[in-house]
Amino acid sequence: MEEKNPEKIDLRTVATPALAYLGDCVLELCVRTHLVRKGISSSAHLNEKAMDYVRAQAQAAAMERLHPFLTEEEEAVYRRGRNQGHTTVPKSATPAEYRSATGMECLFGWLYLGGKSDRIDELFKLAYAEIEE
Repeated sequence: MEEKNPEKIDLRTVATPALAYLGDCVLELCVRTHLVRKGISSSAHLNEKAMDYVRAQAQAAAMERLHPFLTEEEEAVYRRGRNQGHTTVPKSATPAEYRSATGMECLFGWLYLGGKSDRIDELFKLAYAEIEE
């Protein structure tokens, strides 16, 4: 797929909560696609396995694995999302995990808006390689 920004959006001006919102969807689609390709067909099992990828703790751990592979620009987008003010944190995550997960969502939303689907695939595989072992 050609990597481009067809709408000519200035990605620096997209609100951080909007990037996180979109990135959450992008990650969810990556996870669902990955699990279906693994041959899981039960919706209950798919939903159960998806939680191994989308919980804040899992996303925070995935980001730890990703940091060495990020460009400076990608790292800046991640930090922008991580530093977004949060008024609530789910009971199942620490504030640090939740901030890191939000940063990851921002990064994936930013990559999607930038038309960088190959990079999304690459980073997703790197982020969750440990789950597959």
